[in-house]
Amino acid sequence: MNKQTMQGDWMQLKGKVRETWGKLTDDDVDVIAGQRDQLVGKIKERYGRSTELVDREVQDFEKKYIRAD
Repeated sequence: MNKQTMQGDWMQLKGKVRETWGKLTDDDVDVIAGQRDQLVGKIKERYGRSTELVDREVQDFEKKYIRAD
């Protein structure tokens, strides 16, 4: 996935991120601002999951919601 794609589509993705990972706050989502590494870090922090598991979850999210460039 193109890093700029997530950042560019962030306004549309914010709602899907909150639906998928409900423990993330509005402030968390604002801080993430489309940065994949920030998203992974916040999910790890809120859910206590491993980097590998969160990375797979984010990859699945990207495949589902982010257009391919």
